[in-house]
Amino acid sequence: MDIRLNDVTGEQVIALLEEHHQDMLLHSPIESVHALDVSGLQAEGVKFWCAWLGDELAGCGALKQLDAKHAELKSMRTASKHLRKGVAAGLLKHILKDAQESGYQQLSLETGSMAAFAPAWALYQSFGFEFCGPFANYPLDPYSKFMSKSLASI
Repeated sequence: MDIRLNDVTGEQVIALLEEHHQDMLLHSPIESVHALDVSGLQAEGVKFWCAWLGDELAGCGALKQLDAKHAELKSMRTASKHLRKGVAAGLLKHILKDAQESGYQQLSLETGSMAAFAPAWALYQSFGFEFCGPFANYPLDPYSKFMSKSLASI
């Protein structure tokens, strides 16, 4: 698996981001879907990676700066064809390393609260994330779960 910073405008990337957004809408109302769109992923302070298996896009993930010491994990998605092959774990390990090297002391994320998100919770917990309250500008929302990890521990 080749993980690299990626241009958000490629056809496969846009298709995976659209799949991600549509899947979020199956489980949460639109006001509770916080996935970044293409312009959000191109914003200053956001790094976006893709995992490639040959010429196939296997997954993606992003790191969004909240402040000098705190970043947010965004847009984690594995392509349906590549589920349960270690793509998400590989991306998460890569992003955690980059976050620590960038000087962040804390990494947080927002994910869904429905049972469909249980595999994501388990992945994040296996990397040391713990459930927490809302952070940054997120409101308390029954459709959201929040998790955070100190980067001093990796």
